Amino acid sequence: MLHKPLYDITPFTALDYPDHLATIFWFAKCNIRCVYCYNRDIVFGEGKISQEEALAFLDSRVGLLEGVVLSGGEATLYDDLVELCQKIKQKKFKIKLDTNGLNPEIVQVLVENGLVDYIALDYKAPKEKYFEITKDKHFDSFSKTLNFLIQKQFPFEVRTTVHSDLLRVEEINRIIKDLIKRGYSGTYYLQPFVFSENTIGKVKEEKNHFDISQLSHELEVIWR
Repeated sequence: MLHKPLYDITPFTALDYPDHLATIFWFAKCNIRCVYCYNRDIVFGEGKISQEEALAFLDSRVGLLEGVVLSGGEATLYDDLVELCQKIKQKKFKIKLDTNGLNPEIVQVLVENGLVDYIALDYKAPKEKYFEITKDKHFDSFSKTLNFLIQKQFPFEVRTTVHSDLLRVEEINRIIKDLIKRGYSGTYYLQPFVFSENTIGKVKEEKNHFDISQLSHELEVIWR
């Protein structure tokens, strides 16, 4: 068990949890290695903040904040996540989970026990490019999480980070087609890649132009 699961806490955000003032708990460690990821310190670093310290911080925010965003890294790697969510819920906070969806069993437990209110699911790449982007072969686990959330009609969003040399418009359109085929009818959020010298895969700045006019209109697409 990670004695100190959190790498950091962002005390306040008005952007990360739709329509709610929240804090962000950044969990150390991740189970994938996205080439464009700039959170190296979180992915490879050790946790510095214990569950007890995080809960004590929340006590100081009762009545000031409405929600907690569990982000990372990857929060679902934390062995005691269910217990932590129960304790957050006892304090009457809403919980948003940011996840890559590779732990469908944990997501299922959280959803079915009412321990999470909203999920942001990262659709990293179409199946045939998934390994190239994430260095992980478990697209089927992600797929299971996505299908579960759709079938449950749980409040969630799907999002993709776009580096135009890694994911072209036709690949984003393939994701849109796949989402529609599965029955997803929510908004699809695209996040532009932000260049940093520090990315895990030493990714270069984008050279290709991403032609937004070629994007499919079958789903509502919003750039963040």
